[in-house]
Amino acid sequence: MTLAPQKEPESLSFKNNMAEEVVLLDYWPSPFGTRARIALAEKGISFIHKFEDLSNKSHLLMKMNPVQQRVPVLVHKGKPVCESDIIIQYIDEVWNHSFPLLPSEPYQRAKARFLVDFINKKVHESSVKVWMGAKEEQENGKKELLEWSKFLEGELGDKLYFGGDVFGFVDIALVPFYNWFIVFKTFANFNIIETECPKLVMWGDRCLNRDSVSKSLPTTDQVYQAYLEFKRGWAHG
Repeated sequence: MTLAPQKEPESLSFKNNMAEEVVLLDYWPSPFGTRARIALAEKGISFIHKFEDLSNKSHLLMKMNPVQQRVPVLVHKGKPVCESDIIIQYIDEVWNHSFPLLPSEPYQRAKARFLVDFINKKVHESSVKVWMGAKEEQENGKKELLEWSKFLEGELGDKLYFGGDVFGFVDIALVPFYNWFIVFKTFANFNIIETECPKLVMWGDRCLNRDSVSKSLPTTDQVYQAYLEFKRGWAHG
């Protein structure tokens, strides 16, 4: 099953001298690839955006990530950086001319890393159940996602973003999945009800209104079309 690569938005296809130094190997529906896009956009980094066909992986991807052979991969000056959360931290450390994506205080940095690990394991795994699971598994995934959403809302509290007043690491890690949650309403009757998680819903809307996010995320229609393609491929696999 093959999803046709989508044409990259012009806003992500920067053309200047710096672009030759930074390449992002990506797959357009990937929430992990989206994280890298958002981080680069937040820092104003020029890059060449190469979408992968995961049914026919490029020689460059296999060369730059020979063990896992998966996206995203950030190639900077010919050297690969793999795994989205590591890519975000690398971007933050190398391009430190603008505001940081991670907190400067050690405990807050550790807490942010814990929350991103929680999102990678709990939120991602439950989202996959909703995305790909049969009815019972899908229902379990929805229950888990509501539980995780309540936990994350507790961590957010009354802050604008997870790090306080500044958009950062945890926000970048979570918002691609929040975009999935919106699509889950269409085919899985899943909704983060405002009465249950109103602060998380407001946070999500706030993030979606940021240029770095809105220009990096696939549209909800694109995500839904990807879901239909996955389902068709699964049925005929």
